[in-house]
Amino acid sequence: MKLYDVYPLFDINIVKGKGCNVWDDAGNEYLDLYGGHAVISIGHSHPHYVTAIEKQVATLGFYSNSVINRLQERVAEKVGNMSNYNDYSLFLVNSGAEANENALKLSSFHNGRTRVISFEKAFHGRTSLAVEVTDNPKIIAPINANNHTTYVELGDIETVKRELAKGDVTAVIIEGIQGVGGIRVPDTQFLQQLQQACNDTETTLILDEIQSGCGRSGKFFAHQWAGIRPDIITQAKGIGNGFPIGCLLISPKFTPWAGQLGTTFGGNHLACAAAQSVLEVMENENLIANADKVGNYLMQELTKIDSIREIRGKGLMIGIEFEKPIKEIRRQLLFEEHVFTGVSGNNVIRLLPPLSLSMQQAKEFIVRFKRILNK
Repeated sequence: MKLYDVYPLFDINIVKGKGCNVWDDAGNEYLDLYGGHAVISIGHSHPHYVTAIEKQVATLGFYSNSVINRLQERVAEKVGNMSNYNDYSLFLVNSGAEANENALKLSSFHNGRTRVISFEKAFHGRTSLAVEVTDNPKIIAPINANNHTTYVELGDIETVKRELAKGDVTAVIIEGIQGVGGIRVPDTQFLQQLQQACNDTETTLILDEIQSGCGRSGKFFAHQWAGIRPDIITQAKGIGNGFPIGCLLISPKFTPWAGQLGTTFGGNHLACAAAQSVLEVMENENLIANADKVGNYLMQELTKIDSIREIRGKGLMIGIEFEKPIKEIRRQLLFEEHVFTGVSGNNVIRLLPPLSLSMQQAKEFIVRFKRILNK
């Protein structure tokens, strides 16, 4: 049997990782400035993380959600304390897409409405409702195209208000920082007006922090730079550091009832052990502050490079936009300078490194990047 061929692959077999570096099967070392789509938050193979998972799987890896799981309670307490959302409730799932599916479902249960406002260039996942609110017709299958979604230009509050006034919108879903869309940061005033408009019309405001959350922006959630408190927050990726886990932070305005939401594997013992260890490392090593500090340095240095059209982002979530296509720049970075980066569209390089990226490693990236650009 062959693998189903849907991933364009680099001819590199990564077999080992430590901190912000990975190695291929030929022994070549790479600086990881992408973290596997912003998944690696505390660094590859962190010893505290490894020990927590080893200890838990040797004790109990899984049991169902039909019994008490104190590990879930500890994760909820830790997330609440670190995010300042202690008055919210936590529901644990397996992925970002699943988190967004449940957020949209919960919203519709709550207000009985069916339409969703999403934003141009948004990405929220590849499953049923998540892909329908993703602004990419190429990956929306006919069975998913159910006319639930209205796409609005990011920042266009007047159009949002007009759509909300129609009374049929269950939720507005927006990324804390658009990731796949090119590292586009919503304006603070726009987010504040968006929350007010949702409050005025009893519309659920869902903040997708799957890529931008868990400290990546220099705050626990990117939307906290704007001082707002959405009704539901979804996160995944960084909270597991590679272990599949996602979650929803749910406002007290929502009332749970038995069977309303459910999952087989979500919040299993092993996933909770992984998440707990990630949050402990993040707190003990001050990784959120480090993301802010090192990210600011990178953005300052990148603004000095004339060939770059625009720098966008916060913390260690950075988009580098060029006038010309960046395919060859990215290829040379990888194969000649041994640096992993991401991409958005044809013109944007994305930097999403572990939050443990050191200042020295950031400086080394700038040196390697300039070597490629100056060729």
